[in-house]
Amino acid sequence: MRWWDIGPVLELERDLFPEDAWSRGMFWSELAHARGPGATRRYLVATEGDRLVGYAGLAAAGELADVQTIAVARDRWGTGLGSRLLTELLRAATAFECAEVMLECRVDNAPARRLYERFGFEVIGQRRGYYQPGNVDALVMRLTDPATSVPVTPPDSEGTDTHG
Repeated sequence: MRWWDIGPVLELERDLFPEDAWSRGMFWSELAHARGPGATRRYLVATEGDRLVGYAGLAAAGELADVQTIAVARDRWGTGLGSRLLTELLRAATAFECAEVMLECRVDNAPARRLYERFGFEVIGQRRGYYQPGNVDALVMRLTDPATSVPVTPPDSEGTDTHG
């Protein structure tokens, strides 16, 4: 992801997460930590032609990485794009030499939970009222040793380019 991707990313962000969408400033802040020798972030976008159809981000600190966000355009759900984005984040966690990857997942987001479980993430806790507004709980999930995670091959990933 580059600065010029922020506009299209925000459009998708607002469509998918209207009540708790990240701001332009939040994305700028994350990207500020994604470049140079001291980088601690990895942000990706997926495009089809000129259209942005997904994005994802990871933060690393020592041996721990945290999946910050994964988003896929509604018309691309079920195509394997989420798997491809998560695969790239786990590669980044491995490159950052992280031993564990953490994430939060809405308790009512069964498709996302299934995706994470296919990669070996396990529920280790719950955060009450984490997602606002709406007071929706989050499942805290952890993957140990991302370098050995065996992802499911995406069923239909042709025509989609994923880049950082």
